[in-house]
Amino acid sequence: MQHKLARQFFYDMTLARQFEQAAAEQYTQGKIGGFLHLYPGEEAVAVGSLHAAEAGDYVVSTYREHVHAMVWGVSPSAVMAELFGRATGCSGGYGGSMHLYDVSRRFLGGYAIVGETFAIAAGVGYWLRLNDSTHIVICYFGDGAANQGTFHETLNMASLWKLPVLFVCENNRYQIGTEIHRHSAVPDIYRHASAYGIDGRQVDGMDVVAVYEATRSAVQHVRSGNGPYLIECETYRYRGHSMADSGAYRSALELAELRARDPLALFRERALTQEWLNESDCQEVEKAVEGVVVDAVRFADESPPPTDLSKDVYAVPLDLYGGRP
Repeated sequence: MQHKLARQFFYDMTLARQFEQAAAEQYTQGKIGGFLHLYPGEEAVAVGSLHAAEAGDYVVSTYREHVHAMVWGVSPSAVMAELFGRATGCSGGYGGSMHLYDVSRRFLGGYAIVGETFAIAAGVGYWLRLNDSTHIVICYFGDGAANQGTFHETLNMASLWKLPVLFVCENNRYQIGTEIHRHSAVPDIYRHASAYGIDGRQVDGMDVVAVYEATRSAVQHVRSGNGPYLIECETYRYRGHSMADSGAYRSALELAELRARDPLALFRERALTQEWLNESDCQEVEKAVEGVVVDAVRFADESPPPTDLSKDVYAVPLDLYGGRP
C-alpha cells in the first residue's frame, strides 16, 4: 500500500474515533439533544468503502452517519455544529445527528427511518441511469434493515433496471439489542442478493484494507453497467445502539473478544509492520486529529442557533398567472 493512502486511512479512522468520543462527551454535558448513535468499532467500513469510490458518486447513509459524512468530505466542524443544532451545521442546524446532509458533496443523508435509505438510493440510481451517468450510488444500511420490505422491493427494482447502486451492509450483529440470529432466518445478509440476481460478498468489516479492496471490485462492477452489487461488512459497535443504550445485553467476554480486533489498532499495527507508516507518522496524525476535534467542538460551541425555524418548512405558493407572488 502506498504511504499516502495508508496515512489517509489512519487519519480518517483516528478522526472517526476521536470525533465520536468527543460527541459522547458533549452529549453528556447536554450540548447535543435528541438521539446520538455512535460509530466506534465500525470505522473500517466507512473509511475502506468510501475511499474506493470517486468524486461525483452519491452517498446515502443511515442515522449512524457522522463518519460517512466526514470521510466523504464534510468538515468535522460542520458535522459537530449540526449535532449542536447550530446554524453553521451542514444541515443548517435543523437536522441534528440523524439528518446530516451536504448536497455540494452529494452526501444525501442521514435518515432516521430504518430502511428508508433503499428507496432514496434507487431513485438516485434511476436518475443516473436515465442520464447515462458514469457515477454510482453507495447505499449504507444495517443488518436490521434487511428485514424491511423496502430492502427486498429495492433489490428487485435495482436488479430489474440494472441501477448503479452499491449496497453496503454494516452488519454489527445487533438490531438495537436483538442479535442477528434471533431476528433473521438467513443471518448472512449478502445471500439475500442472489434471490434477485445480484452478486454479493461478505467481507471482514474490521479490516479496512479488506473492505477497500472488496469495494474497489464492487464499484468497478457497478460502474461498468452490470447493475447493483451488495457487500456485507461484518463489523461491531463498541457502544450501545445509542447514547440511551447501555449495551447490557452483551457479555463482557464478547466485548473483550471484539475489542481485541479493534480496526484502528489493527491497522496501526499492520501499517507499522508493513512499513506503510512509521511511528512518527502515526504520532503526527494523532496530534493533528486531536487539534481538529478540539477546533470542531469550539466552532460548534461558538456558533449561533438557527434564527428562523420556519425556513424551508412550507413551500412558497405559486401564482399561476404571474409566477411567484
